[in-house]
Amino acid sequence: MPEGHTIHRIARDHHKWFVGQQLAVCSPQGRFKEEAKQLSGKMLRDVTAHGKHLFYHWTRNRITHVHLGLYGKFRIHKNPAPEPRGAVRVRMIGSELAFDLNGPNRCELIDQKRFRAIKGRLGQDPLRDDACKETVWERFSRSRAAIGSLLLNQSVIAGIGNVYRAEILFLLGIHPETPAKNVSRDRVEQLWQLTVNLLKTGVKHNRIITVDRAQTDKPLSRLNATERLHVYKKLVCPQCGTKIENWELGNRKIYACVNCQIKI
Repeated sequence: MPEGHTIHRIARDHHKWFVGQQLAVCSPQGRFKEEAKQLSGKMLRDVTAHGKHLFYHWTRNRITHVHLGLYGKFRIHKNPAPEPRGAVRVRMIGSELAFDLNGPNRCELIDQKRFRAIKGRLGQDPLRDDACKETVWERFSRSRAAIGSLLLNQSVIAGIGNVYRAEILFLLGIHPETPAKNVSRDRVEQLWQLTVNLLKTGVKHNRIITVDRAQTDKPLSRLNATERLHVYKKLVCPQCGTKIENWELGNRKIYACVNCQIKI
């Protein structure tokens, strides 16, 4: 499933390419047909992201809510767009570019009330200017859940997925099964700032990169998949050479060095 950096990158690109235009909207697959009729020809005012959720804001306070889930995918086309490929839920066509959306977990037309309800159940998004790290600390300080599970809880921090949680905990030296309430305020603030920095790097390069520029002799943009991460799906720890352990935590497989990551 795409993590927060991908969704914010899509929002940024779609804002640049489509906002301020009256878009032609259709649903080749048919599952968004009635909603597409209501939107086609309307002005797209904004595209925003919160965690793993995308919102397309139209005139008259109409909003298209998209959650890609495991299989959702966007395809960008130059106009005239080619024939739809596969089950295209929605196609939006601008002046120069168009996009197809295939296989989303959620694609719905909502009003402001529903928009506020969705936002209200999401946690703090490290890539949003209105994020509040104090709220994150309050949730951590009250939770007995393992920190490795809490980091996947989108009502706490919105946008962290399985790759980022493994890498963040490794970089901080925290064992994934450490109860969240045992982590000090200073460490939670470090976690928050690290998350902000890593997600911003992800948006910039359109991929998850957790190694520091000083750790490699290549530009970050030229790192291959095995060079961009520390522990996720790795065999040995890059710091001590210990075998990387993996097990189920929060219904997803966590990767960690039990020698370098301390349980508090």
